[in-house]
Amino acid sequence: MNQKNIRVRFAPSPTGPLHIGGVRTALYNYLFAKHHGGKMILRIEDTDQTRFVPGAQQYIIDSFNWCGIKFDEGVNQGGPFGPYIQSERKDIYAGYSDQLIQSGHAYYAFDTPEELAGIRSTFEAEKRTFIYNAEIRKNLRNSLTMSPEACLSLIQDGTPYVVRFAMPENRVVVMNDLIRGRVEVNTQVLDDKVLFKSDGMPTYHLANIVDDHLMEISHVIRGEEWLPSLPLHVLLYEAFGWDAPEFAHLPLLLKPEGNGKLSKRDGDRLGFPVFPLQWTDPVSKEMSRGYREDGYFPEAFINMLALMGWNAGTEQELFSMEELISLFSIERVGKSGAKFDPAKAAWFNHQYLVKKDDAELAALFMPLIEKQGLFVELPFVTKVVGLVKERVNFVSELWDQSSFFFQTPDQFDEQAVKKRWKKDSFEQMTELKNKLATIDDFSAGNLEEMTKAWMEQKQYGMGAVMNAFRLLIVGALKGPHLFDIIALIGQEETLNRMERGLHELGKVE
Repeated sequence: MNQKNIRVRFAPSPTGPLHIGGVRTALYNYLFAKHHGGKMILRIEDTDQTRFVPGAQQYIIDSFNWCGIKFDEGVNQGGPFGPYIQSERKDIYAGYSDQLIQSGHAYYAFDTPEELAGIRSTFEAEKRTFIYNAEIRKNLRNSLTMSPEACLSLIQDGTPYVVRFAMPENRVVVMNDLIRGRVEVNTQVLDDKVLFKSDGMPTYHLANIVDDHLMEISHVIRGEEWLPSLPLHVLLYEAFGWDAPEFAHLPLLLKPEGNGKLSKRDGDRLGFPVFPLQWTDPVSKEMSRGYREDGYFPEAFINMLALMGWNAGTEQELFSMEELISLFSIERVGKSGAKFDPAKAAWFNHQYLVKKDDAELAALFMPLIEKQGLFVELPFVTKVVGLVKERVNFVSELWDQSSFFFQTPDQFDEQAVKKRWKKDSFEQMTELKNKLATIDDFSAGNLEEMTKAWMEQKQYGMGAVMNAFRLLIVGALKGPHLFDIIALIGQEETLNRMERGLHELGKVE
């Protein structure tokens, strides 16, 4: 592979938020390009102005900035092959459409939507499949069935038209896909796709091919939904006399159940996002969740997506972006769809969360503590985070696992009290409280040593004492190592909580 000339692109349409399947496609392009020392381009394909959604283009750019996918050329970066927005390249495409007409690879078609609907109805009534192909075009109003003068007259009169590709008759198109291998399609099952419209705008098919050629794209790595378009694209390259890039069609991201493409509806139904960032529809104002706002770290999000369709051939599951670039190869991308697993996504975030520095997590946690009306010093929060981070997947879950560090519990878990506050608990806890009041070294290690020695001397059961003690301090049977908790909240707060708990729970008769 010529390492110097690897050029790939991600070319989304600004028709709404970017699906995570699109992010994965961009990621694989990025990893492939960087692995081979190549370039990655961001091109916006907005030829269908009827579907343009305000804010979608900036959303796409913001999503990649958050993910850490960096483009070498594109909308923001510029570059030698710009402009990188198709609507700004509008004047380029008409000449290429004309070129195809002149060479006999395309033709003007003047069929109205009503005429085509009528033909389609006739076919359906006869239980035949309607394909706008070589057989059909022989009987319709187009530049293949009328004189050049009549065709020119219609165009000059402003009659609406489209330019269609003249699909060859009964030819087997042989293609190679880097993931799927040899692909063969007979042109009899393909239709004469529209390439250009009389409003001066190309369709996706023409603009895509022309832009990829002019931008010197070497590899087109895209989703498998574009596989049916591959024969047309290969034939267009041939018609222009251009070398085609190499193609790779990625497997779909599937619903958690595995049947069908992952959709926003699946996320809404099962409670997970399918977009990288939160998105508010500019018309309906409906809000869709995003991975960033749900508390995912971009590194975890990228790691998760990378392994949905590709594997390194080892048991390793955690990869930095640098490792992914180093290891990535198209050969290790699978053919079959990858099922999305929400629990696995959360697992990835947990792995990255526990690896993060406690102070960094504490800084992220501080606003959540302040929301509770509490103002706590960062060093204290940092220590708390170090004790509880193994128990959570997201920063947003830290409060539930650590609230008792910051405020005295105002109630006791009823089930835990029934189960663990026994007949001897009041007396044992009173004894322990008095013992703890005399301790000068209130460090976790010393407290544990002293308490265990006291239990052994008194022949108290470890479970009975520690569960009752935890109830007084935490209000429930949860939390990290109890001696770490009391060492951190301090002697005075520990004794106050024990006093309050003894008063509240009292003796069991």
